[in-house]
Amino acid sequence: MNSGSLPKKLTEITEKVEARKRLSFEDGMALFESDDLLTVGALANSVRERLNGDKTYYNVNRHMNYTNVCVSDCAFCSFYRRVRDPEAYEWSVQECVEIARTAYEEGARELHIVGGLHPRLQFDYYTSLLSELKRNFPGVHLKAFTMVELDHLARTCRMTDEEVIEGLIAAGLDSCPGGGAEIFRDPTRSQICAHKTSGERWLELAKKVHEHGIHTNATMLYGHVESHEDRVDHLVKLRELQDQTSGFLCFIPLAFHPQGTGLAHLPGPSAIDSLKTIAVSRLMLDNVPHIKAYWVMLGKNIAQVALRFGADDLDGTISRGGSLMESYLAEGHDNQLTKTELEELIRGAGRTPVERDTLYNPMEAASGLEDLPGRRTSLPVIEPQSTDEAGRPARG
Repeated sequence: MNSGSLPKKLTEITEKVEARKRLSFEDGMALFESDDLLTVGALANSVRERLNGDKTYYNVNRHMNYTNVCVSDCAFCSFYRRVRDPEAYEWSVQECVEIARTAYEEGARELHIVGGLHPRLQFDYYTSLLSELKRNFPGVHLKAFTMVELDHLARTCRMTDEEVIEGLIAAGLDSCPGGGAEIFRDPTRSQICAHKTSGERWLELAKKVHEHGIHTNATMLYGHVESHEDRVDHLVKLRELQDQTSGFLCFIPLAFHPQGTGLAHLPGPSAIDSLKTIAVSRLMLDNVPHIKAYWVMLGKNIAQVALRFGADDLDGTISRGGSLMESYLAEGHDNQLTKTELEELIRGAGRTPVERDTLYNPMEAASGLEDLPGRRTSLPVIEPQSTDEAGRPARG
């Protein structure tokens, strides 16, 4: 990349990226504050292609939101309901099994299971849910329960973190989604989710889950009241934990949708902000293998462009039935794509579609393994860029 005509700071960042040196907090700030979106995107694209070539991953999955009852009252959320609300619901284990059966018959091999923080559901509900799903569909990967849900279970069921994690693994847990991270830094976190698991606690639980051999994803909610400092702080904290555990498979920037929330007066992120956030995420998270352009929240067109701004994953076909997805849906878009539509979207960006399992094994490579219950692979080790901003070896 010709950096001769770039501002000094972008030139320095370009040289670091080309030398595979780790970017600093100050570099992250400079990238967010730069008006040169195309250069930032080109840098992210170069890292994306170094790590993943032209491949863009997707899977056939189903989001299952077992309840919308929640004791928290996050300002950004339009999904939650109180116990006595007429719109409140909680699915029985058998109802979840039947929903999963429909999804399985439609080709889904991953269930993404999250819900509200229900004050009355006991631990045996969660273990029964996993064990019944695994018994009926042994080849389906159960990606279930965020760090916030695990924290809720530990507190309400009066269990240790280890008892919660080990009990869920024994019941059939295969991996965990990355939700609930929002923004780690206070006071911003307290402004948007005052009664939710703290950022420090989220990271603590993610570390414990990784130490039990379970992969997770990680997210960041952007485009509300957070600052650029909040975003970079969030990315650096995830990067530091990834240095220790190598447990994060994918990072998902989540675009805030203000309609129907306590922050409805805000405009939400622009397309430029979304593309820049994806690009900066790819550049800062040098040790996380995948960056997702979550088409449900971005809309299909922006997600397609994001495949040239650092993203290498589009999530999945996402069958209907997840009410949480309805609250996140990008304006004017459906929450379901067929495999053919997803592949056409990917090819339209000049990328090669690769159907994957949850652990990013191409489905043809995973053939014959899908019926092994609880299949595990070792946590991936992604080499970070070689040195930090001071030229010191970066931690692996």
